[in-house]
Amino acid sequence: MSSTDSYDASLDLLRRLDPRRLKEHLQNLIKLEPSLAEDLLSSVDTPLTIKRDPKASQREYLCCDYNRDIDSHRSPWSNEYYPELSPEDLKESPFPSTELRKLEALANDSFDIYRDLYYEGGVSSVYLWELDEDNTDDFAGVVLFKNKDQSSSCWDSIHVLEATRDGSDFTYRITTTIILHLDKGDQMSLSGNLTRQTERTVNVPAAESVTEEQLSVAHITNLGTLIEDVESQMRTMLEAVYFEKTRDIFHQTKNSAPSAEEMNKEAHQELIKGLQGL
Repeated sequence: MSSTDSYDASLDLLRRLDPRRLKEHLQNLIKLEPSLAEDLLSSVDTPLTIKRDPKASQREYLCCDYNRDIDSHRSPWSNEYYPELSPEDLKESPFPSTELRKLEALANDSFDIYRDLYYEGGVSSVYLWELDEDNTDDFAGVVLFKNKDQSSSCWDSIHVLEATRDGSDFTYRITTTIILHLDKGDQMSLSGNLTRQTERTVNVPAAESVTEEQLSVAHITNLGTLIEDVESQMRTMLEAVYFEKTRDIFHQTKNSAPSAEEMNKEAHQELIKGLQGL
C-alpha cells in the first residue's frame, strides 16, 4: 500500500472509531505507521489541552500541534516554551517575528474578551507565524477556544487562518473545526466534530498610510468578525445535526417502546393464560 493509500485509510478509520478516544487512536496509528506521523498530526484535530504559564501568574493557555516543539508548548502570554527547552533546542524553536509577536499579543487580549463574552468561561489562545520570511505582510495562525464544565463535557473551537495581501485587499481563509463532547453520565453521551472552510476578502489600508497599530487593529477586527460569523453558523448546524436528530431518535424510541404499565398488563395476561391452561 502506498503512503497516500495508508494516509487515506488512516483518516477513514479515525472517522469510524470512537471520537472520545481520538487521541489514543491517533497515537496507535502513528506507532503502527511512523511515516504518517507528520501528516496525521497536522491534519487531524484533537481535543485541546491546557497548561499554565509560570511566568504569567500561572495563567492558563491552550496547547495544540501549532505551538508545540518537541514535548513543549509555547505560551502566548510570556512567549516561552514549557517545559523549558535546552539552549540547543531553543535555537531551532519557532517564534514569530517581533512585528508579528505584537499582533499576536493584541490578538490574544482581544480574543480573550471575545471568549469572556461568548463562552462566559473557558480558555483562549492565539498563535501566529510567518508564511514567508521575505514577505512580512502575509501571515498564518490559529485561534483556539476551549470551554469545559465540571463534568467531562467540553467544546473546542480550532480556527486555522491564513491572511494574504493582494494590492489593497487582504484575503482571510479560515478552516474551522469544532469538537463537541456531551456527557450526561448513564443517560447520554454524545461526541463528534464538524469542519468548515470560510474565505473573505477585505480592503485594508496600505501599510504606508496607517500606523502599525492601526493595521493590527484592522486585522483583529476582520478576523474577529469572520470567526464570530463562522461560530454562529456552526452552532446552528450542530444544533440541527446533533440535538434535533438526537431528540427525534429519543422520541421515536420512547413512542415505540411499551410503557411499564403496558408491560405489566401483558405480563398479567400471560400469567392468567398460564393459570387457565393448568
